[in-house]
Amino acid sequence: MIRLLFVSSGLRVGGAEIALSNILMQLDRTCFEPYVVSLTGPGEIGRRISDLGVPVFECDMRRNPLRDFIRLVRHVRRLKPHVVQTWMYHGDVIGSLAALLGGARRIAWGIHNSSLSQTGSKKSTMLIRRLAAWLSRRVPQVIVSCSEAARDLHVGIGYDATRFRIIGNGFDVERFRPDPGARVALRHELGLAPETPLIINVGRYDPQKNQAGFVRAAALLHGQRPEIHFALVGSGLNAGNAELMTVIAHAGLGRSVHLLDLRHDTPKLIAGSDLLVLSSSFGEAFPLVLGEAMCCGVPCVATDVGDSRLIISDTGTVVPPLDDEALAEAMTSMLAMPASLRAALGRRARQSIVERYDIRRVTREYEAVYLQLVGDPSCVA
Repeated sequence: MIRLLFVSSGLRVGGAEIALSNILMQLDRTCFEPYVVSLTGPGEIGRRISDLGVPVFECDMRRNPLRDFIRLVRHVRRLKPHVVQTWMYHGDVIGSLAALLGGARRIAWGIHNSSLSQTGSKKSTMLIRRLAAWLSRRVPQVIVSCSEAARDLHVGIGYDATRFRIIGNGFDVERFRPDPGARVALRHELGLAPETPLIINVGRYDPQKNQAGFVRAAALLHGQRPEIHFALVGSGLNAGNAELMTVIAHAGLGRSVHLLDLRHDTPKLIAGSDLLVLSSSFGEAFPLVLGEAMCCGVPCVATDVGDSRLIISDTGTVVPPLDDEALAEAMTSMLAMPASLRAALGRRARQSIVERYDIRRVTREYEAVYLQLVGDPSCVA
């Protein structure tokens, strides 16, 4: 049995964290024995992982970094993992150092970010990224990047290009799938007529996700087609968000925008929509929401961040980031298509994800990395 220790910067709800839980859900437990560490305390994804039967060890290095780092080193010594897989910048650096001090030598890093924006990243993150670039030539045997864009950017700032391997994010193609009943159900919930066009935007409230840009683009579209409605789903997207409510009021959208906050029925919300829009301005590597929508047979319009263009391919539209007019034009063109053509795009989109990014296939790729690191195609006794 191969003991795997995953060290993540955190386990709140986010794309990288969800990607980790998806892999753990599919990991072959007859061969691999997983353990997880969160460096910033508990989170919803941590609870999901615990529910899978995977032990989660919680630190909170924001409060007492030295004490919790020592605790982490001792945890590594107790577990004696065959492989340590770190996850995100702080996980890569802190997890690697703890692994080495704890006697673990087989280390894989995980890159899930494709922006070096000085305004979009904390100073501490910028500093630890520079340290990681230096350590990348000395510590990890392999650096797993979830996107080509992330690899290229990190190589550009000094990461060791020879250690990279691309493994895209995986999707549960059975959980995210077309749902004919979702359309009527969602419109009923929102008090809309069954034929009302509905565009959805999914992601936590954050400058990276650029919901303000989506609202401005929605206002441009609404001026031409006032029957269209818009749904925003994610943590912080609610009427209590004064900043967002001001943006919506200035856009003059009124009752056409529905703020649904954090939801746990995302597959049905997406499947019940006509179009998904990713409006992110920076930082994305492999946006999970694009693959989720495509699995549901919903075409996408996305900004050209991370691997959005590669993921969508010819099944949707990609526009420059921070261009409200281009985003509005792309939404307009997509909704102007006959429903039959949009449905055909959705079917092609789903097939593309099934063929390339089924979570079972992606997990087998991660497992192959770990088997290669231990130097034996069979499980370690």
